[in-house]
Amino acid sequence: MDVGSVNSWMQWLENTDLSVAIRQSLWLYPGLEIIHIIGITLLVGAAFMFDLRLLGFSAYLPVVGLADHLLPWSRRGLALVIPSGILLFITNALALSTDPTFWLKMALLLLAGINVAIFHRLTFRSSASWNEKMATPTGAKLAAGASLILWIAIIACGRLLAY
Repeated sequence: MDVGSVNSWMQWLENTDLSVAIRQSLWLYPGLEIIHIIGITLLVGAAFMFDLRLLGFSAYLPVVGLADHLLPWSRRGLALVIPSGILLFITNALALSTDPTFWLKMALLLLAGINVAIFHRLTFRSSASWNEKMATPTGAKLAAGASLILWIAIIACGRLLAY
């Protein structure tokens, strides 16, 4: 796929009725931004709390119980972030698709997703054995540290895209 066809497709996205309606509406774009920020708050806030527990804070809280409480909130946040992010993207698709900061954010999101997948498929499966009153395994601590760093970088990239 050549750059010209990608640019044509991005320009088409920007010119769709939905994209134009969002851009021209007094309330749609700001409303989508609010929904996106609420989703980020739910997703990243819950992830941070869980990551901090894995790093040893609030060690009196059982890991499995905390996961059962926080992870559904992260999923709800993700359910807000993805559609609102796509709708925000299409309003400025051509410029964003050529912005290195946007692609850095996408790469960091991919890495965050890989980190979560590896953690849940490997490390967290054994959490019953270190759920309470035992040291968190090194792998879980590494995943938590990576998660914190990745989410901070993703948020920073998102804010830099506004400038």
